[in-house]
Amino acid sequence: MVASVGEGFSQDCRRKHKKLFHDNVHRNVYIDSLSMKFVDSEQFQRLRDVKQLGLCHYVYPGAMHSRFEHSLGVYHVAGEVMDYLKKTQGDELELEPADFRVVKLAGLLHDVGHGPFSHVFDNEFLPRALPNFKWSHEQMSADMVEYIADLHHIDIDVNDLKRVKAMILAASKTSIIQAHGDKRFLFDIVANGRNGIDVDKFDYIERDTRACGLGRSFDYRRLVESMKVIDDEICFRAKEALTVYRLFQTRADLCRTVYTHAKVKALELMIVDAMLLANDYLKLTSYVEGPSRFWKLDDTLLKTIETAEQPELRQAREIVLRMRRRQLYQFCNEYAVPKEHLEHFKDVTAQDIICSQTKPGVNLTEDDVLVHATRIDFTRGTENPVSSRVHFFQVICVSVRTVW
Repeated sequence: MVASVGEGFSQDCRRKHKKLFHDNVHRNVYIDSLSMKFVDSEQFQRLRDVKQLGLCHYVYPGAMHSRFEHSLGVYHVAGEVMDYLKKTQGDELELEPADFRVVKLAGLLHDVGHGPFSHVFDNEFLPRALPNFKWSHEQMSADMVEYIADLHHIDIDVNDLKRVKAMILAASKTSIIQAHGDKRFLFDIVANGRNGIDVDKFDYIERDTRACGLGRSFDYRRLVESMKVIDDEICFRAKEALTVYRLFQTRADLCRTVYTHAKVKALELMIVDAMLLANDYLKLTSYVEGPSRFWKLDDTLLKTIETAEQPELRQAREIVLRMRRRQLYQFCNEYAVPKEHLEHFKDVTAQDIICSQTKPGVNLTEDDVLVHATRIDFTRGTENPVSSRVHFFQVICVSVRTVW
């Protein structure tokens, strides 16, 4: 539900002429007029048809939320961070209205480049369909932002637009930040390439755990209210070290129990096979060449394949029907590689599995086996970001007793 916010709606003058979205996580989310010009575009509205968790709703029925509400949530939390920094360090940091504008816009638009079924498209489908093609949803998001602004004649300052794109790419292309001068800490709010603590995680951890009915011990508001910019970097109170650890631990738990659930992975591998079989006819890989076509791809692709009558899509359609009837690929086994062996561990292939067959009468081929390697860590490989990447500060209180 969306309602227009008028002058008499709130005593807070900042909410005049804004749109109010009722969100099940953050309750009231107010969107400013410039941001609404992006929201009210078909390219952004497309995110309503891109589920945040891909195919996880087949296992966790409540996980039906989309990239649309997540994007609104990241916009909201980015605003909370900026408001807190202004309240506590506004004069020191010399925060300007443009800083608020670009950080919140980056939060709103950081996911407009996601493909069908979210990470399945860029992590699973494209590497198999275009093995040597370098592509990322972050870069597509940055390209899409500029495309939307040009197509809809949105009056946005050129420098603001450049900063928004740089903030979206900050985690994957840290070198791009160098060109934007001071206030380096602003580029760590939406996509943090330094230590991985950003408002994107704040929102999706809360939203995903709620949707899947899972408990959590992490509260992002504690981190927001302990932030302090020191030497152009966002630092946290030392007493919140456990809260930081819980952020990464909760994310790792979600990876284990939700994102890489055995049935979820089976469904993902099946939809990838269906997309590969449909690619020659539907030309799916041609959509990644630029934002003008890419925005036309979303999760409705599943229904397109399922209801198609063309003989060229028969095999892809049969896989989708198997998904609907829960005739899924069977999970066989898993092996957790010890951390100390990761560096020298050889990737296991389908051929390795076939060569290890010992059971009489079973004659598997490489086409019968899919091997999927999943790496679950605290976003920084073998490093512990809590001790190596996150900086803390200690508040020392000194009391003086006067003796008369």
